[in-house]
Amino acid sequence: MFENLSERLGGVFDRLTKQGALSDEDVKTALREVRVALLEADVSLSVARDFVKAVQEKATGTAVTKSVTPGQQVVKIVNDELVHVLGGDETDHGKLRIDNAPAPILMVGLQGSGKTTTTAKLAKRLKDREKKRVLMASLDTNRPAAMEQLQMLGLQVGVDTLPIVKGETPVQIAKRAKQQATLGGYDVYMLDTAGRLHIDQELIAQAAEVRDIANPRETLLVVDGLTGQDAVNVATEFDDKIGVSGVVLTRMDGDGRGGAALSMRAVTGKPIKFVGLGEKMDALETFEPERIAGRILGMGDIVALVERAQETIEAEQAERMMKRFQKGQFNMNDLRQQLEQMIKMGGMEGMMGMMPGMGKMAKQVQDAGMDDKVLTRQIALIQSMTKKERANPQILQASRKKRIAAGSGLEVSDLNKLLKMHRQMADMMKKMGKGGMLKKAMAGMFGKGGPSEEQMKAAQAQMGKMGGPGGMGGNPFGGGGLPPGLSGFGTKK
Repeated sequence: MFENLSERLGGVFDRLTKQGALSDEDVKTALREVRVALLEADVSLSVARDFVKAVQEKATGTAVTKSVTPGQQVVKIVNDELVHVLGGDETDHGKLRIDNAPAPILMVGLQGSGKTTTTAKLAKRLKDREKKRVLMASLDTNRPAAMEQLQMLGLQVGVDTLPIVKGETPVQIAKRAKQQATLGGYDVYMLDTAGRLHIDQELIAQAAEVRDIANPRETLLVVDGLTGQDAVNVATEFDDKIGVSGVVLTRMDGDGRGGAALSMRAVTGKPIKFVGLGEKMDALETFEPERIAGRILGMGDIVALVERAQETIEAEQAERMMKRFQKGQFNMNDLRQQLEQMIKMGGMEGMMGMMPGMGKMAKQVQDAGMDDKVLTRQIALIQSMTKKERANPQILQASRKKRIAAGSGLEVSDLNKLLKMHRQMADMMKKMGKGGMLKKAMAGMFGKGGPSEEQMKAAQAQMGKMGGPGGMGGNPFGGGGLPPGLSGFGTKK
C-alpha cells in the first residue's frame, strides 16, 4: 500500500544521510520533496502542509545540524511525526471497550467497503485472541443475501449468528440480538448495518435508530482504503451524524496510495483501530502507528514478523529443532520445515517487507525472478529424495542427483544450488548453536508470554541500524546481492 511513498522518501533520505552536516537549506529542499511525496501518495493538502511544517521546526534546530549523523536525525524526526499523525495521542491501539457483557459493537459504512467480512474477521479475532463469546447479527434488509452471507461467514469462523427472520426491520433485529445476547450469556454482540452507495438521509436515520436502541460501546466505521481522500470525507460525515469511536481500513494490501490512512487520523481525530490485509478470515491486523511508520520509512516491522512466527510455529516442534541444531544436526527434513515455514509466514516478499532495510531488496528479489515458486521448487526437490537421502544429504552422488532432479522436474544444477544453500545454513546453525545465540532467540520467542515489548523495540532499533535509511544499503546480508545460498536459484527461464 505504501510502496510508492516508501520509495520516494527512501530516495530523499539516502541523499540526506550521505552528507556530513546539514544546512537549513538541505533540510528545506528535502522537506519540499517529502511534501510532494505525501501529496502524490494522496495525503490531503492541509495534512501534508502541517506535517512538513512540524518536521521543519524540529529539524532546523542546532541540535540536528551538529549531531553525528544529521541525516539519520532527520529520519527519526520524520518517523516520530509520522507516528503522531497516524496515531495521535492514543496508546492502546486496537483495544475495544467491551467490558460490560453483552457489549454491543455497531458496524457502519458504505456498501462495498467490506463491512460484513470485517464483522466476521473481528468476531473471529475476539473469539480466538480474547476468548470472548460473540454473537453476530445482520441488519442489512436491503442487499440480497446479505444476512445469508454473514451466516455463512459465521459457520466458517465458528461464531454464532442470530437466526434470520424474514420481514423484520433493522430496529426489530437489533432488539432481538440484544435479547438473545443477554439470555445466551454472550460477551459481545456485533450489529452489521446496511450500507448505501453514498451517504443519504435514509441510511443515516436507520443507523441512528439502531444506535439509540443498542447504545453501542464501540461504533466502528469500515472504510475502503482504496477510495483515497473520499474515505476521509465519509468518515467525517458518519462521525457528525452518528458518532464514530474508531475506524477499520480495508484493502490495505491493495495498490492504492495509502494517503487515506495518513489523513484519516489527522482530519477526523478518530483512531484507526484495525486494518484489513486480504480476503482470508485472519487477515485483520491491529493498526500500530509505530509499525506502519517503520514500514513506510523502510525500517521494517520486526514485531509483526515475530508475531506471525509465533502464530505459525509450534513451540514443541521449535524446541525439538533447537536441540538438533545445537548438536550441529541440520538435514534436508529440517530445511524443508524451514521453507514451509517461510511460505506460511507470507512467503519471501511478505517476510522481507517486514525486515528492516529490506524493502528495496524485496524488489531486487522480484526482479531476479525469485518468487514463492522458488520455495515450492526447493520443497519439491527435497520430496523427491528418499528418507535416507534426506537424513544424509552428503551421500548424494551423480546418479542419485539425476534421479532426484528428474523426479521433481528440475535440473541437476538446481539441486546443486539447494545443497550449497543447505551446507551454508548447516554451518550457520552450528555456529549459532555453539554461541548459545539460538537458545536465546528461541527463549525470547517461546518463553513465558513471548518477548517483552522492550526486547522487541530493542530488536527493531538494532536492525534499523543495520538496514533502513543510511545503513548497509538496505541489505542486512551486506553488499548489494541476495542472501547467501539464494542468489540466482530458480531464476525464471
